[in-house]
This record gives sequence, structure tokens and C-alpha cells, in this order.
Amino acid sequence: MERGSRPHVGAQVMVGVLLLAVDLVYIAGSWFGYGLAGWTDDGSISPEAQRFAWRAMWYLAGGAVITGGGLLALRWRVPGLMQLIVLGIGALEFHSLAARH
Repeated sequence: MERGSRPHVGAQVMVGVLLLAVDLVYIAGSWFGYGLAGWTDDGSISPEAQRFAWRAMWYLAGGAVITGGGLLALRWRVPGLMQLIVLGIGALEFHSLAARH
């Protein structure tokens, strides 16, 4: 790519869709892991679930900053913003789960 040239919008959209699929699979797997960590016989939320939620929140927030920021630095605005938004919302979801206790 020449200096100052912009990537094609079609390529940005395709990369954004692929990264969205990966993000959603990771978030769904994290929800499944949170459910397994929080499983108790008496219906209460276990302390392991809170630790799992904090860890998932930091992974998602770090992924948002690294991948979204990196793509924005490369001028790939569509997938960069998509990464920041999707992973940021996932991080906020797990933050709310971890802060319940």
C-alpha cells in the first residue's frame, strides 16, 4: 500500500464482518464459562464467577484497545470502530456481572 492511500471500503467491511464473527464467538464462550463458574446447587452466585467476570472484562477491554486501536492507526476505520464498539460493550457486560457482589 502506498503512503497516504486508503484501503478499499469493501475490504474493510469484509475484515469487519470476519472480526465480528470472532468477537461474538468469544463473547458467547465467555458467557458459557461464566455460567459454568457461577453454577451452585443453592442458586447463589459463586465467588469464582466474579473472578471469571473480571478476567473476561479485562480480556475484552484489552482486545478492544489493541485490535480497535491498531486498526484505526492503520486507517481501517470500519473494522476498528466495530472492534471498539463490540468488544467494549462485551467488557461493560462482564463489568456489570462482576460488580454485582
